[in-house]
Amino acid sequence: MKALRRRGVLVSLALYAAMSTGLQAQPVRIEAPAVAQSPEYVAALTRWKSSLSAFDEADREKQPGADGVLFVGSSTIRFWKQMAQDFRQVPVVINRGFGGSTMADCSLFARDLVVRYKPRHVLVYAGDNDLAEGRTPLQVLESFASFANTVRAELPDTRISYISIKPSPSREALMSKMRETNNIISAYLRTVPNSDFIDVYTPMIGPDNRARPELFLRDRLHMNEDGYRLWQSVIAAHVPAAVMPPAAAAAALPGSPTPTVSTR
Repeated sequence: MKALRRRGVLVSLALYAAMSTGLQAQPVRIEAPAVAQSPEYVAALTRWKSSLSAFDEADREKQPGADGVLFVGSSTIRFWKQMAQDFRQVPVVINRGFGGSTMADCSLFARDLVVRYKPRHVLVYAGDNDLAEGRTPLQVLESFASFANTVRAELPDTRISYISIKPSPSREALMSKMRETNNIISAYLRTVPNSDFIDVYTPMIGPDNRARPELFLRDRLHMNEDGYRLWQSVIAAHVPAAVMPPAAAAAALPGSPTPTVSTR
């Protein structure tokens, strides 16, 4: 673990150095540990047994098709009830959010919740629960890098997107760590081909530099319908053109310009 943390520090320093000097960052890889029989994996299976069983039951009722768009992460993904409708121009949309989960959990279950479905594009939202549990931004980066490496090793053509940590009013004390986490993951993704960082943090900040309360439920942690509408408007432009043709995107977002997609 200490060695992994040292690698994370070196990775982050290298990324910051590349950003500050304006140089092209070179591809960086943090090795994904074998988790199939690890104590952490076994413990996570026990903790998330009901959620994993519910996903298995849903698959038995209707197995999702391959080559779709898959969202995985914490309760913000789980509670996105209109996801399929919001991305109706995509033939296959899979929601594998499990409430209360962390980026560490998503990394452990990358094969169970992502690889098995063979998606064309995976979008992950996780990290704020890690910070709330006391993990550092570097530890969140390490978990995300492990997740990305696991997916990329078995699905080399799958696009990987990280949805930035959102600024929840109830977690205002963690906002500096949220920004740091977002910054280092954004920098890391600049070294990863066929990937992108989706910034939902910035449009959720008001003129007072605080989270916009009108986007949240009364618990000040989870989003309301306005929050999800904002997310859909931001994320839609990042869905690959191969899945969402420009004509379909234009029809889905009346009055909006045809979105452009990064090809790096």
